Amino acid sequence: MFSKKDGGEPADETARTAAHAAPSRTSTGGSVSGATATIGPSIRINGDLAGEEDLVVEGRLTGTVELKSHTLTIGPQGQVEARVYAHTILVEGTVNGDLYASERISIRKSARIEGNIYAPRISLEDGARFRGSIDMDSDNEAFRKAFGSGKAGSAPAARPSGTPDATAKPSGPNSASTSDSPSSSSSNAA
Repeated sequence: MFSKKDGGEPADETARTAAHAAPSRTSTGGSVSGATATIGPSIRINGDLAGEEDLVVEGRLTGTVELKSHTLTIGPQGQVEARVYAHTILVEGTVNGDLYASERISIRKSARIEGNIYAPRISLEDGARFRGSIDMDSDNEAFRKAFGSGKAGSAPAARPSGTPDATAKPSGPNSASTSDSPSSSSSNAA
């Protein structure tokens, strides 16, 4: 195979595979490879959380989360009671609150969500529990308030504390409302 002296690919197959597999995003698309923070299972955070790197939550988080250019992963042990704004959201744990993603929300079968979901792309695995509405229209008012004109990176609109979101009602063909039951294959959210 090639060696470094030849200016080609690494001779070791493992090194070559690792080099291609490592995720790396620019400042407009997320995190730089290796920049991921973790909130462990014994950690509890109350308040507003904002950051410029990916985050994995295995503990308890209450408040607001703003990672508008990054990925939030709520692990199987994670419990989030918050309004969440991120580029990409992956849910395997429990969420009570609205989720806003400028790119994608993935809901795994172990997830339990009570709240509304706003993202242009959503995947919902069989077995996941979800109660709320899904809105995949990035031109709707709630999405524009969260990310500004359908673009990630803008600050979310402020709302009075304790005031429910008035835009939570589903509308249009890409919206869905479900009850607290396992997801079905008839959902058009996948």
